[in-house]
Order: sequence, then C-alpha cells, then structure tokens
Amino acid sequence: MKKKRFLLSIVFLLVFSMILAACGSKKEDAKSDEGKGSGEAVEEEKPKFISILTGGTGGTYYPLGGSFAGIIKDATGIETNAETSGASAENMTTLKNGDAEIAFSQTDIASYAVEGKLMFANNKVDNVQAIATLYPETIQIVTTKKSGIKSVEDLKGKKVSVGAPGSGTNPNAEQILEVHGMTFDDIQKQDLSFDESTQGIQDGTIDAAFVTAGTPTGAVEGLSATEDVVIIPIAQDKIDALIKKYPYYIKDEIASGTYGLESAVTTVAVQAMLVVSSDLSEEVVYDITKAIFENLDKVTHAKGKLIKVENALNGVGIDVHPGAQRYFDEKGVKAP
Repeated sequence: MKKKRFLLSIVFLLVFSMILAACGSKKEDAKSDEGKGSGEAVEEEKPKFISILTGGTGGTYYPLGGSFAGIIKDATGIETNAETSGASAENMTTLKNGDAEIAFSQTDIASYAVEGKLMFANNKVDNVQAIATLYPETIQIVTTKKSGIKSVEDLKGKKVSVGAPGSGTNPNAEQILEVHGMTFDDIQKQDLSFDESTQGIQDGTIDAAFVTAGTPTGAVEGLSATEDVVIIPIAQDKIDALIKKYPYYIKDEIASGTYGLESAVTTVAVQAMLVVSSDLSEEVVYDITKAIFENLDKVTHAKGKLIKVENALNGVGIDVHPGAQRYFDEKGVKAP
C-alpha cells in the first residue's frame, strides 16, 4: 500500500512539474510577443548604420555617395557612410555577402549579377534590388578621321580595343557588335584600358576603341588635343534591337562640341544606378529613396544635375525594391 502511495506521489509531482513548465513557457512567449508589438520591432527593422559602396576616390561614385550619405542621415537619422570600393562588380559581390546595404553599380553589371551571367556565372547575386537609375554612362566608339572608319560595320578586320579584361566595357562591345551581325572574331580584339586605348589610337597601334564612361571622358579629351576625334554613331534600328534584347541600355547622344565634334552623335548608354540589399525593409528603403530625390539640390557634384525622379526607372534592368517602388508610384513615375 505504501508503495502505491509512493508511486502516485511521484506521478503527481511529474504532472505538476510539467504544468508549471508549460505555464512558464506561455508567459515567456507572451512577453516575447509583447516585445514584438512594442518598439522592439521598429528598432530591429530600422538599422542604426548604413554603408554605401561607391568606387575609387577619383571617380564619380565616391563624391556622389558622400552627398547621398549626408542626405540619408539628415532625413532618416540613420548613421550613413560612403565607402571606397572597386566599383560595380565588387559592389554587387559585397552586397551579396551582407557586408553593406546600398551600392552604386552600372545597370548592365547589376543585371549580370542577378541573372548569374558573364563574370557572375558562378556567383549569382539573389539578394539585391534596385533603388533607381541615376545618370548615363555612354558607350563611345572612338576613332579618328584619318582611320576612315565611319560605321560599326567598318570595324571588321580592324584592331579594336574592347576595354580592360573583366571590365563592363567588354560585354558592351560584344553586344553592340552582335546587333550588327558581328562577333569578336570579326575584329582584331585588344583588351586595353581607356588610357591605353587612346594612346594606342594616337600611336597608330590600334584603329578604334570602345569606351564606356560619362562624357566628356578625360582619356578621349586628351586624344582630341592631338587628333581629329570621330565617335562612330549607332543607327536607330540597331539601338531599338539592342534595347529590346538588353533592357538596361538607353538611347543617348554625345553633344556637338564634345571632343571638337561638329555635330551630335547618336549612341547608347548604360546607367549608373543605386542598388540595395533586399533585406532592408520597405519602410526604410522608401525613406531613403524619398530623401535622395527630394534633396537633390544638396548634391554638389555636376552629375547631380542629371539625376531626375522622372528618369529613375529608365533602363533599370532588375527588380525594384518595394520601398523605392512605393515612392515612384506616389510620384506617378513609370518605366518607359
């Protein structure tokens, strides 16, 4: 009899302990839920610090990034810093690794990253979305009057620089040749930097060069000081075909007078853009987007004058972050 009572006591104690444990767990869950319903969730959602990846200190991305950092900090209260980097391709990889929140990139490089193409074939980036495009980086097919080259088709058999190895200029050149029914096999391809390309044209060691950069480009200006520079135009039907297949391109024009040109030259451009980690909340990215586009008067760099909200979705090429899209919807901005 005593043995039965002892066993019953043990069972009772076990049941009682389980009830107490369950109650304690519910209380902890309730406290956790209360915390989520209060200011804790807001604190987790709004970061205390944001890093903007730019490019080298001598380029355009870095000073623009500094202006944007100041604007974001003043408007949102988030401590924001512009960091130097290796620019577009490196920036996309850094965002993928979660080591920054916002970055500058060319639109085409961003597209390659999210699609896992070209230099990102083994390093696809799946956690980055667009804030907006900013200003054009023009594809300039540079030669001289004495070369006799007047069209893209005239490049056949010529020594043509397509940019430094691994650069964004290389696929630009390949795609422009493609819509003209050509490949790199149709030219004597040279992989040279912009400075090396213009020096080669001047020395006569190459005939032409693809240059993707904001105009006027220093290396081409240097060439124009000693040579009659020619920028090869791209016909409208080829521009249309290029944009249809590669939507990160836009139509562009190099103004007369640039490099001593007698008339404007029609070409295409990719765009400088801002991209953002998709991990940032809609509310935070909305606030950032609004802050930038409503304070462009505080951007001191000359390129700031080219940044306009009505052009923010032109040639964007990748998905837009919901927070940025919300701001553009409010402004009635749509992709062309």
